[in-house]
Amino acid sequence: MWSTCTALVFALVAASSFTPAYVLELCQNISPECHSDHNTASNSQSSSHTVKSKWTLNASSLMHDLNQFRVSCKKLLEALPIDKVDGNFVRTVKNCIFSKSIPTPLKGPLRLTAASKDVIEGILDLDASVTRSGDFLHYASGGRLLPGSVPLAHRYGGHQFGYWAGQLGDGRAHFLGQYSNKKGEVWELQLKGSGKTPYSRSGDGRAVIRSSVREFLCSEAMHFLGVPTSRAASLIVSEEPVLRDQFYNGNVKAERGAVVLRLAKSWFRIGSLEILSQSGEINLLRKLLNFVIDEHFPFINPDNPEKYLVFFSTVVNETAHLIAQWMSVGFAHAVAVLTTGVCNTDNFSLLSITIDYGPFGFMESYNPNFIPNTSDDEGRYSIGAQANVGLLNLEKLLVALIPVLTQTQQKQAKIILKGYANIYQMRVHQIFKAKLGLLGEDEDDNDLIAFLLKVMEDTESDFTMTFRELSEVSAKQLLNKNFTQMWALDDLSHHKHFSDWLNKYLFRLSRQQDDSDLDRQHRMKNVNPRYVLRNWMAESAIRKAERNDFSEVELLHHILSSPFVTQETAEEAGYAARPPQWASRLKVSCSS
Repeated sequence: MWSTCTALVFALVAASSFTPAYVLELCQNISPECHSDHNTASNSQSSSHTVKSKWTLNASSLMHDLNQFRVSCKKLLEALPIDKVDGNFVRTVKNCIFSKSIPTPLKGPLRLTAASKDVIEGILDLDASVTRSGDFLHYASGGRLLPGSVPLAHRYGGHQFGYWAGQLGDGRAHFLGQYSNKKGEVWELQLKGSGKTPYSRSGDGRAVIRSSVREFLCSEAMHFLGVPTSRAASLIVSEEPVLRDQFYNGNVKAERGAVVLRLAKSWFRIGSLEILSQSGEINLLRKLLNFVIDEHFPFINPDNPEKYLVFFSTVVNETAHLIAQWMSVGFAHAVAVLTTGVCNTDNFSLLSITIDYGPFGFMESYNPNFIPNTSDDEGRYSIGAQANVGLLNLEKLLVALIPVLTQTQQKQAKIILKGYANIYQMRVHQIFKAKLGLLGEDEDDNDLIAFLLKVMEDTESDFTMTFRELSEVSAKQLLNKNFTQMWALDDLSHHKHFSDWLNKYLFRLSRQQDDSDLDRQHRMKNVNPRYVLRNWMAESAIRKAERNDFSEVELLHHILSSPFVTQETAEEAGYAARPPQWASRLKVSCSS
């Protein structure tokens, strides 16, 4: 009966609808070593498992005075056109990439409620002590401009729910400038929740505590899970009232405004190119493409007549890898409907990093149809549909590139796009083999993985803890089905076919030469986290934060910085225990 599951974890991702085909790839294989060499977007993460700071700096080499810290907008201002109209008033913008836009300072007393030392010291070269200064509060909340900053709002468009939404843009975010750190990396600093811009539409340009806490925690958590992502430096809250109808049911209430200082190697997304192509601004489309390639895809020869095709092939490849990594940790990057998209083209990074955290969620009970967002009634952005959404967004990218591709290149690009499924499926296959500690190749591995996922689905077993407990249990315990204090495996073991799967798994492990049980456990613990940012954990921290208690925000930030390591404080907090009953009823709104 399990032969029908040979689509492996493709049942997990509903990828069976894809048509496998040849793909033009820069790499000749799909190994992490291959794709990461060329993926500048993945520079913020090292391997597919534990990510630790790679910087070693003496305290004396860090800046203790914010007056020494400078950003620059020179490269962007010289290379790309700026809106000729000044002011933050909402308008249709043409023939530019950015509009100048001054942040609106938060009102009332400001409070730094969270800061990432890894970002502050490891990326920004600042001593963490500077975050306790009044200057930092103002710089990181939009009240004062950093030296060298020319604040900008980015113009982009996008397809949302499959339909062209027209001009969108940074409606509540301000680009502050680029910072070149001591390691030679260039990072773009941006404030989110810093006030109106020409792209705010009907919004107020603000963000509230609950959405800001989620963005801060999740972007940092994803980094330490090894998933390419934007980073968060700080979270500042105010007493400024911000009106929100959280569930769009007419219940408008005042919440408090907050600002996140976040960083990425680039904030350009598919919609950055779409708006230019849709508007017929082809020369500007070509100029932006050349800039993005020169800055972020240095392995592409700028004189190569095939450079746009190579660029597209790279984005296809890296997008497949990114979504496979989302799936490996049970992450659903859901979509918002009225304000900003997430799995839409306006929020799909050209550098294949995770950006713009909205109504996301980490799956608890394994369910391919898991949807964390109340706005997505049709399930378009369920966790099992993410691979298809990635394909749809890449199709829109190809449409945007058509004006700069020859007829022959357009045909080649379509072949590349058809290969997306193969890349994705191979990467998912590799990832789930690693999650099960499997070495070498075996023709039955697909069945073994799919079999497990089917049993997990039937028993509603916890996704994160099932794989983690398989990492921690010994082969002898498995053989004896001794799952004391292993609640996820105990749930799994109640399936009538669990013994069948277990026998196949143990037999597969027994044939791995020169592999001890301890080695297997060690490998698996490094790829199967014990802690992820479950929605109930974030919600618990948010409820306290809204009462001015940010202790759980701090606790979660600390714990999620080492998600593969068992931690006493995390165990005491129940972060690896069976989720509370109310967690299953929790939904996340796109109101933020």
